[in-house]
Amino acid sequence: MKTPLSPDEPTQQRYEVRFDWGREGLRSIAQTAGVIVVIDAISFTTTVQMGVALGLQVQPYAGLRHEAEAADAAGEFPDARLAGRRGSPGVSLSPSSMTEQNVASFGAERAVVPSLNGSRLTTLAAGYGVPVLAASLRNRTAVARWILDYQESLGRRAMVAVVAAGETRTDETLRFAVEDLLTAGGVIDALGKAGIDACSPEAAAACAAFTGLERGIRHMFTASVSGGELLKDDQGEDIAAAYQTDVSTVVPVLVGGVFTDASPQEVAARVAAH
Repeated sequence: MKTPLSPDEPTQQRYEVRFDWGREGLRSIAQTAGVIVVIDAISFTTTVQMGVALGLQVQPYAGLRHEAEAADAAGEFPDARLAGRRGSPGVSLSPSSMTEQNVASFGAERAVVPSLNGSRLTTLAAGYGVPVLAASLRNRTAVARWILDYQESLGRRAMVAVVAAGETRTDETLRFAVEDLLTAGGVIDALGKAGIDACSPEAAAACAAFTGLERGIRHMFTASVSGGELLKDDQGEDIAAAYQTDVSTVVPVLVGGVFTDASPQEVAARVAAH
């Protein structure tokens, strides 16, 4: 008889490229992984990618927005500023807020960015002690290249755990997010083209979703549940930022709890030193 698995039960362990959902999925596939790729297409990892590309350091926050605001009021971010809520003026959770003008006028080199999904997932991923990358369609090929170069710098293979954040409902259950599935598939497709192609069935299915629907990515993102929510709030620019594909070579890497533009050689040297 098939019995339910604990979230801490290792799964997909014999595959070089793995795929799962949310914080529970992370716990299952990150064990023995050498790199973790976090995806929250609408919008955390897209926002991170665009911010880091403009020279901004982005610090994920482990808690909820109101907790971050309380921590900020208590002076817990002395060398950083708290980014605004989605759609607020200046630097915020919105990808469209990451402009040269907003970053230049932000008043700090590091932004603390809470998010219900991607930010909390990232802080959990950091606990595994391996490089954590923020991926979007914007940098999917660059992410694959980074991982390949990282493996070459290490002189060995590093298993890759691709984790889609999905969307969190009010009761903390996970909602399937098609934009995260397609973005994960896009990354896995790029990994395969780079020769990192020993995929689990779960990763292969995500890749097939991307390659099968690639011509309709714009529609899929816009017509998705998440896309519909943003359109109701007149935030279509954030959707457009998320579905743009291979427009950046910048790969945000979590270093010391902060996303920055760190090279694979630099990160590999740190790993070797420890």
